Amino acid sequence: MSAFPFSIVGFDLDGTLFDTSADLAGAVNYALSLAGRPALPVETVKPMIGRGARHMLAEGLRASGGCDEATLSDLHPKLLEYYEANISAGTVAYPGMLDALDALVSRGVRVGIVTNKLFGLADKLLRELDLAPRFEVVLGGDSLGPGNAKPSPALIEEMVARMGGGRAAFVGDSIYDIGAAHAAGVPAVAVSFGFMMQPVEELGADAVIDHYDDLVSTLERLG
Repeated sequence: MSAFPFSIVGFDLDGTLFDTSADLAGAVNYALSLAGRPALPVETVKPMIGRGARHMLAEGLRASGGCDEATLSDLHPKLLEYYEANISAGTVAYPGMLDALDALVSRGVRVGIVTNKLFGLADKLLRELDLAPRFEVVLGGDSLGPGNAKPSPALIEEMVARMGGGRAAFVGDSIYDIGAAHAAGVPAVAVSFGFMMQPVEELGADAVIDHYDDLVSTLERLG
């Protein structure tokens, strides 16, 4: 058997490893209720996910009657507090994801997470799901300070550096993921089942998978 072409594979979290949409929509709708706004369907919230909670809330406010900075700043910490208290209530792993991680690790691959979610929330979610030990490095949107969240390549570059370097690939569901990976010089795999803001074919990924059963073979082809 030839060596696997990548020594590191990084993953986005929301919409890539896990379907977190029920819990994120619940937090958005809680914040909207405080402002007397109507609740939004989960499918409406999904495309708002990916650039952090403040951006998601701003989009939710715009969709439900308009967003002003004062309301956004008032509701943002309340959303985070509610989400943290209910972070894993409805979150589920995408089918085949755990088996794909096992298959990668069995080939000597080191796996990590780069998410625009705040690190503390990402860490809490992984611990509540008993999955934290599976990932060697977890970086959140605030891990390197302001201005370094995806689509900046900084977090992906930091993940690779913390793992000691090596050829890496990145798996995500948004234009921010694909842009960050390419800016870091890393091949990008898009998942078609994530929180799509646009057709997956328009993301510019090097490959697209429809199920985690296809991840290992896709990475072998990319390599």
